[in-house]
Amino acid sequence: MQTSATTTATPANTTPAAQSTAFGVLGAISFSHLLNDMIQSLFLAIYPILKGGFHLSFTQIGLITLTYQITASLLQPVVGLYTDRKPQPYSLPIGMGFTLAGLLLLSVAPSFGWLLLAAALVGTGSSIFHPESSRVARMASGGRHGLAQSLFQVGGNLGSSMGPLLAAAIIVPHGQGSIAWFSLAALVAMVVLYKVGGWYRIHRQGARAKASRVAAHNLSRKQIGTSIAILLALIFSKYFYMASIGSYFTFYLIQKFGVSVQSAQVHLFVFLFAVAAGTVIGGPVGDRIGRKYVIWASILGVAPFTLVLPYANLFWTGVLTVIIGVVLASAFSAILVYAQELIPGKVGMVSGLFFGFAFGMGGIGAATLGVLADHTSIEFVYHLCAFLPLLGLITMFLPDLDHKRAA
Repeated sequence: MQTSATTTATPANTTPAAQSTAFGVLGAISFSHLLNDMIQSLFLAIYPILKGGFHLSFTQIGLITLTYQITASLLQPVVGLYTDRKPQPYSLPIGMGFTLAGLLLLSVAPSFGWLLLAAALVGTGSSIFHPESSRVARMASGGRHGLAQSLFQVGGNLGSSMGPLLAAAIIVPHGQGSIAWFSLAALVAMVVLYKVGGWYRIHRQGARAKASRVAAHNLSRKQIGTSIAILLALIFSKYFYMASIGSYFTFYLIQKFGVSVQSAQVHLFVFLFAVAAGTVIGGPVGDRIGRKYVIWASILGVAPFTLVLPYANLFWTGVLTVIIGVVLASAFSAILVYAQELIPGKVGMVSGLFFGFAFGMGGIGAATLGVLADHTSIEFVYHLCAFLPLLGLITMFLPDLDHKRAA
């Protein structure tokens, strides 16, 4: 799309960025996402060490989680809204600096109060990272927004799967002080993000001009609000179900099939790998056939497999969870890009809202399903959660956004 009215405001060197995908920038931001989410999952994985070392109650563990969740989830839309109005190219390394400070404090924290402060710092770092890095991914997409978000997301998924393994290999044998070694990962991410910030600073004016030329979808405020509510409901369905696998799948396999802990962990990591694969697939497919179709297929399409899972034997449980991981994971990139197209020019706020809500739903889902499992059984949890993807039926109420991606 070309408009002569924008030529005076748009620097000449932004045109190539608008026409081609900057894979180097996408690779850098995905790698940083890997390091960020590795650190986030690492923090959650060391709860048993903290509980034993500080003689914490489950209530205190819950307070640490609450502090982390509030800063990591609720701050994200606020950060995104602010940076939509006042772009901050170098906020990415600053955000990772909060994470670095949180890790160092966590490695030497002498009391419960200091653990809470460390949790708040790590959560704040995540809140600053996700909205702005999602904006950079969109800027670097060259119009292939789904592909860019998928590449960005897959880094986070891989990082999340690595955290528990690294905690078991390094922190469990060497204790709380060894957490400081992971500050090197945060430091590496800061260097990479500083370079990304330089690219962001150069290209942000071109990205703003491009955003101002996005075709209007002619939806009313009420239609936009309803669509956002539907998308958030789909996020709820996806991440509550994902929490049932991520937090309790090993217990389910051990209890139902009598497998060893090691075997259960292998099944879990196969699922996590399937999630990473699905993340890569969803975005490009959405670019080609439309976001709404991907959302339909991902959320509602996974329902037959989740409904059969509680009745499957061990072999078919493994097969079904791979299918579930691939199909369900393809939804987030499509949902996020669809939401960004609903509210053009508010990439940071929309990204912060959806990343924060997804993260929060995962945490709330894990806690809620844990209480449910205590009062019933882990198998009952899987029977109940099997119906969550049926919420995908509400996708029919989403409007069709036929934006021509010529910009």
